[in-house]
Amino acid sequence: QVRLVESGGGLVQPGGSLRLSCAASGGIFTGYAMGWDRQAPGKQRELVATITSGGTTNYGDSVKGRFTISRDNSKNMVFLQMNSLKPEDTAVYYCNAGSQSTGNVYWGQGTQVTVSS
Repeated sequence: QVRLVESGGGLVQPGGSLRLSCAASGGIFTGYAMGWDRQAPGKQRELVATITSGGTTNYGDSVKGRFTISRDNSKNMVFLQMNSLKPEDTAVYYCNAGSQSTGNVYWGQGTQVTVSS
């Protein structure tokens, strides 16, 4: 059974940092591009960052220079380091995994990030 479990969300003050983690199980990771999306209340889901199995990264314009995505292939985990957080970063953050061969995509349940003073 494919499973993606996010952790690391919480409440942080503007300018602060958080590190999100996503653990993958159920036979996915190798050969999968991993990523993070987010959805704020009343807004559409938007791309945050992706990383291919080879390590190539891509970021949404609103987080470039502040967020860093990485993966640990030995542990089947992907991370999102978020620095210089802003109130507009407040959202539910979802981990996703996409097969680079079949196109199948899987999603986690999400973790809440709130940036507020």
